[in-house]
Amino acid sequence: MAESKLNFIAGQWIAGEGEIENRNPSDVSDVIGNFAQASAGQLDAALEKARDAQRIWAGYGLERRQAVLQAIGTELISRSEELGTLLSREEGKPLAEGKGEIYRAGQFFTYYAAECLRQLGENADSVRDGIEIDVRREPVGVVAIISPWNFPTATASWKIAPALCYGNAVVWKPANITPASAVALTEIIARQDIPEGLFSLVMGSGRSVGQRLVESPGVNAISFTGSVPVGRGIATAAVGNFTKVQLEMGSKNALAVMDDADIDLAVTVALGGAFGGTGQKCTASSRLVVHEAIHDAFVEKLVAGAQAMTVGHALEAGTQIGPVVSEAQLLENLGYVDLGKSEGAELACGGERLSLSHDGYYMSPGVFLNTTNDMRINREEMFAPLTSVMRVGSYDEALSVVNDTSFGLTSGIVTRSLARAAHFRRNARTGVVTVNLPTAGTDYHVPFGGRGESSYGPREQGRAAAEFYTTVKTAYISAGAPE
Repeated sequence: MAESKLNFIAGQWIAGEGEIENRNPSDVSDVIGNFAQASAGQLDAALEKARDAQRIWAGYGLERRQAVLQAIGTELISRSEELGTLLSREEGKPLAEGKGEIYRAGQFFTYYAAECLRQLGENADSVRDGIEIDVRREPVGVVAIISPWNFPTATASWKIAPALCYGNAVVWKPANITPASAVALTEIIARQDIPEGLFSLVMGSGRSVGQRLVESPGVNAISFTGSVPVGRGIATAAVGNFTKVQLEMGSKNALAVMDDADIDLAVTVALGGAFGGTGQKCTASSRLVVHEAIHDAFVEKLVAGAQAMTVGHALEAGTQIGPVVSEAQLLENLGYVDLGKSEGAELACGGERLSLSHDGYYMSPGVFLNTTNDMRINREEMFAPLTSVMRVGSYDEALSVVNDTSFGLTSGIVTRSLARAAHFRRNARTGVVTVNLPTAGTDYHVPFGGRGESSYGPREQGRAAAEFYTTVKTAYISAGAPE
């Protein structure tokens, strides 16, 4: 019998109103466990307890809060191989990426542990005589965190760590498709010196638990990463209570490859950006905008590189691309392959379901050629190991294509020209820009977010996170004259 894992609600591990089964996408015969699904009443209990716990936590001394976050981060880093193996087993990314994700999650906590001690306010003189002004940030209150399956530990951590750092309580609803990683992180947090109910893990479906969570008047802020339609729904629900929202949603990232680019570098950057994490990244390079002068040479090497990539079991040595996360995701991906062909794109390689020694959701990395930016495969987010090449005749045309999207998360350029690189940095309408690097891959100590349908609300990560997880208070003080 597979082990049953519980929710952590109001300081207690408790069963739910049902369970879901979690299987390994690399080998569907491998049952990872059964995971409790919370009831509406349990969610309400978590929110009620969080309110009282938040006030206690905000009253903890700075060093006491700092020690908690440091301990969480240190344990994640020290257990990165063990927990990375679990993550790769349930999500499907190659083991090296799984271990790297856990390590990075630990770094989020250690970074915000230090930030606990850097919460400085401002002082100002009033325009009125004898009055001084104090400006400080205070906790926003109870934060609902809704995290995705593609980075089940890292994305959750870059939300949970600053929420706790700045004195808030957390009610976390992770993606139902990767619950094992959520339970593992919760076990670490639950062992710390925190008030009972400060942190709750509430597993359940988005339609029931998730919807009730975002509609609750007991929530002061909602941080969400996921699809555009769900993000719109959350924003609509939140406005009824004037709940603060931070939404990270879809993308359609472009990498511009110029005629002066180092072609080998450009191919390496494109392959890593397009197919890292099996293409299941919001920062993936799904549009490759290539100058006509080097188009054919670039495409030849790109296709050869994609064909040479090893698709296999996430835990096996040598695997570069693991399975996609689920059968539903695989079928959606294959649907985009058919769509691209119907639109007139040429599938140069890949885009097929693979049968390997293990029964899993394997797909070969696919490259579309002869595409245009009005095709749906270049307009809609494909969370898949698929990328499209578009031919352009100039730098100006490349920049125009890069910006011709409803999204605006990341973009990149490969060029030897300092002038082009500088111009691109200023004029690409995305929240993140890369030069001679993949569009995927960000540091934890600087802001992250996008424009358009990619992001809504304050930026995540780094010191910018304080804008979302705190509220500003301005105090006016008239002390009078000394006697």
